[in-house]
Amino acid sequence: MTKIGADFETLLKEQLDKNSGIDKNGGLQFSKHAKERVAQRGIELTPKLMTDLNNAVDKASKKGAKDIVVFDMLNAFIVNVPNKTVVTTMSGNEMRDNVFTNIDAAVIL
Repeated sequence: MTKIGADFETLLKEQLDKNSGIDKNGGLQFSKHAKERVAQRGIELTPKLMTDLNNAVDKASKKGAKDIVVFDMLNAFIVNVPNKTVVTTMSGNEMRDNVFTNIDAAVIL
């Protein structure tokens, strides 16, 4: 199947895999919801960002964190640490006046 005939989810998965620069077996995963939010919000998942997110999750894991929020300059990523899964994302405008609940750690990139 060509990329033209592939459905959106397949294309997004290919892009995430290509940009991640990490081993699929040990790297960060994105939930279906998070994949949708990445696409809707136009968040660019560069190799550097993926490396930074993975490092943030590793640091939080060493501290015993379970659910974290990771902030970069433009976005927030809610991550379940034990599953190494990004649950959702939000842009800077969406973060304003927002309350993050059920989070036990924050990492600022």
